[in-house]
Amino acid sequence: MDNFTPIREIGEREQKIFRMLVEQYIQDGCPVGSRTLSKMPGINVSAASVRNVMCDLEEMGLLAAPHTSAGRVPTCDGFRLFVDTMLEVQPLVEQDLSALKGKLTPDQDEKSIIRHASNYLSGFTSMAGLVTLPKRGATIFRQIEFLPLSEQRVLVILVVNEKQVQNRILTLDKDYSSDELQQIANFLNQQYAGKDLEAVRDQLRGELDKTRVNMNDQMEQMISMAGRVFENDDNNEEEDVIVAGQTNLMNFSELSDMANLRDLFDAFAHKRDIYHLLERCISADGVQIFIGQESGYDVLDMCSLVTSSYKVDGEVVGILGVVGPTRMAYDRVVPVVDMTSKLLSAALNSSS
Repeated sequence: MDNFTPIREIGEREQKIFRMLVEQYIQDGCPVGSRTLSKMPGINVSAASVRNVMCDLEEMGLLAAPHTSAGRVPTCDGFRLFVDTMLEVQPLVEQDLSALKGKLTPDQDEKSIIRHASNYLSGFTSMAGLVTLPKRGATIFRQIEFLPLSEQRVLVILVVNEKQVQNRILTLDKDYSSDELQQIANFLNQQYAGKDLEAVRDQLRGELDKTRVNMNDQMEQMISMAGRVFENDDNNEEEDVIVAGQTNLMNFSELSDMANLRDLFDAFAHKRDIYHLLERCISADGVQIFIGQESGYDVLDMCSLVTSSYKVDGEVVGILGVVGPTRMAYDRVVPVVDMTSKLLSAALNSSS
């Protein structure tokens, strides 16, 4: 995410025209013509003069001319220059701040707080809100329970760290009675409670090798099932990102191409690449803005991503953000992402 440096310094009049063009395009999404700009307060030059300036800005790579219009739109480099040098962030008004505080209260479980944060980001911006679940340095296994659902299907209730509860459905190779499931849960809780989850996985792999040689069939089945439960947690990125409001992106004409929408929704559905993209921001301070190809993720080439980290006990444990078109209202999106990260941190610290 490098700052864009134009090939020459932009003069004061060029800056004013460029800024007004970008702000107008953000507002209505339509290419902006020289006649429209010349009528705006503060320009005070003819449409011909504005047109000459726009041609210069186009040569500098800041504007582009869509084939279907005589107007101009900002390029990704143009948006980058605007964000880095001209953006004036608007603080949240008290009403919006109070609404956000009302959603992120510590008297909820961790996942509910995070879901409210994602929903608020989406609702406030009318775009897609994203929040990764907290990822702490070590995940400590506390307790496990099994509830039979139907033939060969079991609900696994896994408690890690202090209050974090994970539920998942496991399809097994055989039927287990309630007594057998309770026996397996008792075994795991007695043997592994309080241990790092990664260490539990490693130990179970070793135990499974032993059971095949030294233990009876029942013990082998117990260890094998336990191994499946914990291995199932390894590939859990799709559950580690809470996404809200992705259908809002259909309302932006520049993102309404069906092939592009299909790729976007597929990315939001599977989440793995989105998760790894957000994880790249984990070490960055403050709000980060990725415009177009800056994300390095092809499906977001027509989008911008605004992110910030959140903390628990002073440690960065997750990332939240907003995905929308490159013409998003950065002056409103940046402060809501920033404030949501602060209030989410406060709520999680109070609830832990």
